[in-house]
Amino acid sequence: MNAAPSPRGGHTVRVDVLSDYPDRIDVRSPAEFAEDHLPGAVSHPVLDDAERARIGTLHAQDSAFAARRAGAALVARNIATMLEGAFADKPRDWAPLVYCWRGGQRSRSLAHMLNEVGWRAVQLEGGYRAYRRHVIGELATLPARFRYEVICGLTGSGKSRLLAALAAGGAQALDLEGLARHRGSLLGDLPEGAQPSQKSFDTRLLAALARLDPARVVYVESESRKIGTVQVPEALLTAMRAAECIRVELPRSLRIELLKQEYAHFLADRSTLIARLRHLVPLHGKATIERWTDAAQAGDWDALVGELLELHYDPTYRRSIGRNFPRIGDAISVAVDELTDSAFPALARDLDARVQARFQGTRT
Repeated sequence: MNAAPSPRGGHTVRVDVLSDYPDRIDVRSPAEFAEDHLPGAVSHPVLDDAERARIGTLHAQDSAFAARRAGAALVARNIATMLEGAFADKPRDWAPLVYCWRGGQRSRSLAHMLNEVGWRAVQLEGGYRAYRRHVIGELATLPARFRYEVICGLTGSGKSRLLAALAAGGAQALDLEGLARHRGSLLGDLPEGAQPSQKSFDTRLLAALARLDPARVVYVESESRKIGTVQVPEALLTAMRAAECIRVELPRSLRIELLKQEYAHFLADRSTLIARLRHLVPLHGKATIERWTDAAQAGDWDALVGELLELHYDPTYRRSIGRNFPRIGDAISVAVDELTDSAFPALARDLDARVQARFQGTRT
């Protein structure tokens, strides 16, 4: 572990040696932590959200000295609570990395106290801000290192299930929708919770890319520039759109059944579904949306899903795929004719064998 002395005492480390410090303490406020944080970091704020706001107000309305004095008292009490609680059982050789927004007083205070106890704490040089710059820089170059196989197919064709089956079978898969917690369409919200912030998505994506082996194929689902509220980095989009493609085909009846399974939360919450459908009025007109609303209220799901595919999703996807993935014409085609537990694992095994043969052929 290489730690450089800080001009104000203690030791600092740069972002490029983060792997040497798996124990990471984020001393920023809970709100800052929730927006994004270093992978594996644990939140131990030296000032919580309310305390931080109070000190900021004191600085603006009184003086920097008054704010520092009041802040020091709060920080000291909060660090004491950490020492008596969360850190009480840490071993003698504990060597955590401590960081705040920009490597300033908040992280310096805790790192200093931990070192006074006898642990070997280090401070992240430049704090979270330096890490964020690192993430942006890596996402501008790292995606180009990999060879992608892009899984394409109309909505409801089972692209996500195939990707999951490939991963379960040992293939390399990059699940962008999983990282974004969104299926990438008007009805793409997942019931498990909200999407991550853009910063958090970027952090999660970089961690996923860093685990990949450039010598092996990476399977990824075709995506547009945005997945819900988060944006896919330009370098990754460019690499994906230049990649070879796989086309998944599923009979229309099975596509409807698959979508009813995957969007069961909307079928159980008709009011939310109807509210979402109203967003499509500018594209399809009031009469069509009223017909879809009536179908939803009546629970006529096959009719509703079928029309959504025919009139909205399929035309939109065909336009997008032809424009964004120019190699779709040379795609490997695979078909699914049932939705059993064994269907997609079997398809994944067959597909991976075909892709590996193609991959090896291009390397010789």
